[in-house]
Amino acid sequence: MAKTRVVVVDDSALVRSLLAEIINREADMQCIGSAADPLVAREMIRELNPDVITLDVEMPRMDGIDFLSRLMRLRPMPVLMVSTLTERGAEVTLRALELGAIDFVAKPKVGVSDGLRSLGRDITEKIRIAARATVRRAAPAPVEGATAARAAPASLGRLSTEKIVFIGASTGGTEATREVLANLPHDAPAVMITQHMPPGFTRSYATRLDGLCRIHVKEAEDGERVLPGHAYIAPGGLHLSVERSGANYLARVRDGEPVNRHKPSVEVLFKSAARVVGPNALAIMLTGMGADGATAMKEMRDAGSYNLVQDEASCVVFGMPREAIAAGAAHEVLPLAQIAPKLIERLRSTGALSHNRV
Repeated sequence: MAKTRVVVVDDSALVRSLLAEIINREADMQCIGSAADPLVAREMIRELNPDVITLDVEMPRMDGIDFLSRLMRLRPMPVLMVSTLTERGAEVTLRALELGAIDFVAKPKVGVSDGLRSLGRDITEKIRIAARATVRRAAPAPVEGATAARAAPASLGRLSTEKIVFIGASTGGTEATREVLANLPHDAPAVMITQHMPPGFTRSYATRLDGLCRIHVKEAEDGERVLPGHAYIAPGGLHLSVERSGANYLARVRDGEPVNRHKPSVEVLFKSAARVVGPNALAIMLTGMGADGATAMKEMRDAGSYNLVQDEASCVVFGMPREAIAAGAAHEVLPLAQIAPKLIERLRSTGALSHNRV
């Protein structure tokens, strides 16, 4: 079996050495070169034609984002970002995902050697995913407030007050979720989102989306009311679920064991939706590796929810959507660009039905 050939790009000799060691321990991959800066990396990529590159966010001579932007425009290929656990690192990493990086690994600020070794399994698994992912040319960066320039979907009015939309996503999901949320009207139903992300990144992600969408986007807080016109993102490293308290829905943010190896887990959110929201729920499964949430999405369908699943052609990784389809959870399988319009259409049709019954 041919090995996945990896080039490591990082200005730290220690990190380059550790990543090469982690990669070369695996039977199915090989570090074929390492570069201290993007200019050296550019020649190395041209000569060695790797399957995947790991790329440090901040480097001398040309920073990782400038390099990634040029790479994805001229020679799109699978890139795994290696970023630092800082607010600046989080913001730059989100920009890298917008530019087309498949995923990222957050390296610790201190204890880099032990920290990276402990992340070995995560790193090699993400390299495997990147090698199989669908790579797209870089799209223009979204601009804050750009939603105003796009034709706004018509108001949904009172149709959205009882409904809640639940979204599950993993690899490639930061941009897929943005695409869905940016196309919802300001009075859309509440949206609860579990996106597989480590601690330290979800707050920056929520803030970024809040500047790009008509609805208000925030990191979920335990015990807060779940309101129309708002989206709530599961904090990295914690599970998000929904509860009912009288006439109100509440967000529950809790620690706990990983579920399906994830924390936050889509399974946890979707199971609570099946139990608490039932036929007032709509579920969306977006791009991601693995099967997290597939079983619970079928439970949601059985409880009366309406479920949309992203199709293979528009996914970065068609893992979680494939498993949801296989579980019998999907009502419709759609390209990413059609999910928000279909959601709005569904809300209007069900709202009209309920008004006609009155």
